[in-house]
Amino acid sequence: MANALEATERKQNDKSTARDIYLPPERKKVSGGGAPHVSAKNFSIYYGEFEAVKKVNADILSKYVTAIIGPSGCGKSTFLRAINRMNDLIPNCHTTGALMFDGDDVYGKFTDEVLLRKKIGMVFQKPNPFPKSIFDNIAYGPRLHGIKDRKTLDALVEKSLRKAALWDEVSDRLDKNALGLSGGQQQRLCVARTLAVEPEILLLDEPTSALDPKATAKIEDLIQELRGSYTIMIVTHNMQQASRVSDYTMFFYEGVLIEHAPTAQLFTRPKDQMTEDYITGRFS
Repeated sequence: MANALEATERKQNDKSTARDIYLPPERKKVSGGGAPHVSAKNFSIYYGEFEAVKKVNADILSKYVTAIIGPSGCGKSTFLRAINRMNDLIPNCHTTGALMFDGDDVYGKFTDEVLLRKKIGMVFQKPNPFPKSIFDNIAYGPRLHGIKDRKTLDALVEKSLRKAALWDEVSDRLDKNALGLSGGQQQRLCVARTLAVEPEILLLDEPTSALDPKATAKIEDLIQELRGSYTIMIVTHNMQQASRVSDYTMFFYEGVLIEHAPTAQLFTRPKDQMTEDYITGRFS
């Protein structure tokens, strides 16, 4: 009997310890944020006959940071990539239900994918700078959208690099090849390249998984700097990272959105037992 009581108490203590490390920091409320920026209504994503994301219903609030967590293969990245139609590049991928961006159907027949991806930028898991100069990497998007004036491009490049907290590190070598930057610098360069076309939403697909802890901390600091100016969604396998950077968290399992709640609530008072088991390490 005593052993059973000790085991129960140890299990309770383990749960408390696991939760304590996920307590998110206090943050000021975002000014002017909170309206739904992206809304999913019974939204599903299929690869052929396979339903990879299943009837998701969720509102992503503007100017806040939303983390997406869950085990590998649960549909996190698939859902994220659907928001700016990156999944269109995958053969036999199709959707049902509705996914709305500012009230317009992302998958509507009149949607301009190029304009959509200008408004909804994306940074991938592995840094992917172009084999061009730092300047040309940042100027690439604006040039693609018709900006040719050098003074305008100069201003956009500086502004974007400053927003990405990279200007002070590269301002004296803008003509150098971007592939010469460190991994963390390359990832911030990719953020700057995305910001240069002035998006409304920033999608980050495991942006720090290939980086060391120091570079990861800089990306997390950058997310907090951008919070309030952009709607940010980040896929991450690191639950501590989700708790550090996000205001809201979505937990997916086998394509199903199990729980979507304020981060503090989801990590400390989850409503679903499956969420509880996942965040406390008892997930099977």
